[in-house]
Amino acid sequence: MERLWNRNYCKVMAANFTLFFAFYVLTPLLPLYLSEHFGATKDVIGLVLSGYTITALLVRPFSGYVVDSFPRKTVLMLSFGVFAIFFAGYLAASTLLLFTIMRTLHGGPFGALTVANSTVAIDVLPSSRRTEGIGYYGLSNNLAMAIAPTIGIFIYQLTNSFEFLFWLALIVATTGWLIDSTVKLKPRDSSQARSSRLSLDRFFLTRGWLLGLNMVAFGFSFGVLSNYLAIYGKEVMGITGGTGTYFMLCSVGLILSRLQGSKALRDGRVTHNAATGMVISLVGYTIFIFMPTLFVSNHTAIMIGYYGSALLIGLGNGHMWPAFQNMTINVATNKQRGTANSTILISWDIGMGLGILAGGIVAELISYSAAFWTVVLVNGTGVATYFLATRAFFLRRNLNPTVR
Repeated sequence: MERLWNRNYCKVMAANFTLFFAFYVLTPLLPLYLSEHFGATKDVIGLVLSGYTITALLVRPFSGYVVDSFPRKTVLMLSFGVFAIFFAGYLAASTLLLFTIMRTLHGGPFGALTVANSTVAIDVLPSSRRTEGIGYYGLSNNLAMAIAPTIGIFIYQLTNSFEFLFWLALIVATTGWLIDSTVKLKPRDSSQARSSRLSLDRFFLTRGWLLGLNMVAFGFSFGVLSNYLAIYGKEVMGITGGTGTYFMLCSVGLILSRLQGSKALRDGRVTHNAATGMVISLVGYTIFIFMPTLFVSNHTAIMIGYYGSALLIGLGNGHMWPAFQNMTINVATNKQRGTANSTILISWDIGMGLGILAGGIVAELISYSAAFWTVVLVNGTGVATYFLATRAFFLRRNLNPTVR
């Protein structure tokens, strides 16, 4: 069997860890920075921080096209370099307007970089271990997501310096750029991809449209959870200060799922992993919303359900995400790997955005409990769609006979 952990793959994984570490080490503290440093109000903070996501979403479709049409190493190094430099822009931003511009523009290289780095990871994997390798690749950003916010908060409490954190993010991102610069890729003829007629399929993988639509449902669920968890926990469950622990447990579930699901991915059983993951996630979301309803006066039961759901949602998403990424890549041709990667990321981002928007509207008109019931409804619809249509859709269009 071909070697999975080759030198180039390990380098790309390490670089992926650095880019997500640099991102997440600042994430929980930026609202505090905007409030303390610039005196920004809550609505302004939300507006400033949302610009990053919107720009990343707008850039990703074009990123897939660029990654497929130009030398991938060049695209990777350029996007990583610009991503790192923007952290220096945070240090230089002396007004709220300048910081808003920097933060909004920063989403562009982030969107391009996540597509480029994951596509290069696929390129350096041996074909016989690609399905398994894509699953392990996600461990690098799961680890960053698990430890970076905690480290950022600890450093801030120790130094009381946002400037130090910006420098740390800049240094870590630059380290990732240096690591990626040593990755060796085989020469690839991209002139044919550039010269072919432009069509929608160059920016969004139309062959995988139902896979993308299914991913929107799962992104919606996580969008509501990640943005309204803290206030829901406080107002409905009476839990204060548990948000960090919740996401830490969610990350633990993500990491465990990658280790647990590696054999199924190695055997090419992606539809099995997808089904397992989405059902586990649905159980997690259902427990999350049912616990305060069934055990109104039993705080211990509510806490067990609250934190238990974090593990289940993390475990489920960890199985489901690499499976859907594999399915999307396997309905695409080799020349469309970048487009396939951007498609799955775009679908997740659209779902997240719709979840944030719909969750806020439902919470304002009815309640936060109603907003989380929409999560169970939409997630359940996504699960039903997969079993009724998406699995068969993938198997009909699958271009890789070793994957099923």
